[in-house]
Amino acid sequence: MLGDIQFHNPTHLYFGKDALDALKTELPKYGPNIMLSYGGGSIKKNGVYDKVVAILKECGKNIIEDPGVMPNPTIHKVYDGCDLAKDNNVDLILAVGGGSVCDYAKAVSISAYCEDDFWQKYFIDGEPLDVGLKTIPVACVLTMPGTGSEMNIGSVITNPDTKLKYGYYTQIYPDFSILNPEFTYSLPKYQMVAGIFDIMSHIMESYFSGEDDNTTDYIAEGLMSSLVNSSRVAIKNPTDYEARSNIMWTATWALNYLLSCGKEGDWEVHMIGQAIGGVTNATHGMTLSAVQIPYFKIIMPYGLDKFVRFAKNVWHVDSKGKNDEEIAKEGLTKLEAWMKDIGVVMSVKELGLTEELFPDVIKGCFYNSTGYKQLTEEDVIDILTESLNY
Repeated sequence: MLGDIQFHNPTHLYFGKDALDALKTELPKYGPNIMLSYGGGSIKKNGVYDKVVAILKECGKNIIEDPGVMPNPTIHKVYDGCDLAKDNNVDLILAVGGGSVCDYAKAVSISAYCEDDFWQKYFIDGEPLDVGLKTIPVACVLTMPGTGSEMNIGSVITNPDTKLKYGYYTQIYPDFSILNPEFTYSLPKYQMVAGIFDIMSHIMESYFSGEDDNTTDYIAEGLMSSLVNSSRVAIKNPTDYEARSNIMWTATWALNYLLSCGKEGDWEVHMIGQAIGGVTNATHGMTLSAVQIPYFKIIMPYGLDKFVRFAKNVWHVDSKGKNDEEIAKEGLTKLEAWMKDIGVVMSVKELGLTEELFPDVIKGCFYNSTGYKQLTEEDVIDILTESLNY
């Protein structure tokens, strides 16, 4: 392990079939006004909404309804949420849904009482929160694992007017998060596998950096192996509790900053994927899967040793009689086969991206220097072109 490390994560996790009961323990710690933020209504169909509302009423809370949080939350929805929170003197934002709802809740938390435009101040200029700024506590009842937003400070918001999708470290951890794997059973397969690949991508973004013998990499290999195994089980039987619980648990640990310890991380696939999402409004996990293999092909020669390790330790490639390049390539082949097996998007064409839209993607893309190779605009065009023609 190289470098100096600090790790602090204050989110209280409640995990398991009875996790929702923790609301009765947590809610008395907050004032009377609870903003209930959720998406398009799926939580009403699967019964989660009724269960949450019943507990809120039992605890004597005033419920401020905040429906309609979209999969890629927009600045306009955040503006509306800020007005709703201020007008009702909200004491807690309870985000019920997937990572997008929790991302949205954090954005509202830091923006409701900010005197400047939140999008320009935070997401464009990257300014820190003002000292003494009033923020609103956030909590999460998770129904779709993937982003890890239930235990991190990240928030990704889209400006549909400029076709930019940016992230910001809000400094707001959810006070508590409730994770019941049974709440994920009703997810459509497309959303389930998008979340699964988002989890895998989070792990790989941290894993494919650095050259030291880092304990964190061993943890990452275990998480990836668990995810691959559980994803295959869940695809065949979506109500397999063990598989769904493993996926949900892995999602949280993939991006609660444990895997960042001693690592700089790559994160270029996320930069490209978010730029694609800003242009197409496509599902986040699928924007990542569509460019993952072309990206790895470009950087593999620069981080060959780690790709060899990935092939051996995650995909169990037999190295006998093969050189390092052959081992690494076989690892990528097995990764690709798994991706196709679970049914993720492999081509940006499926996301509605055309060659004419490449300049818009380039405009919204950041270029990191912490991976094995810093990309150029030409590299990104090559990645998009290969994906388009997949």
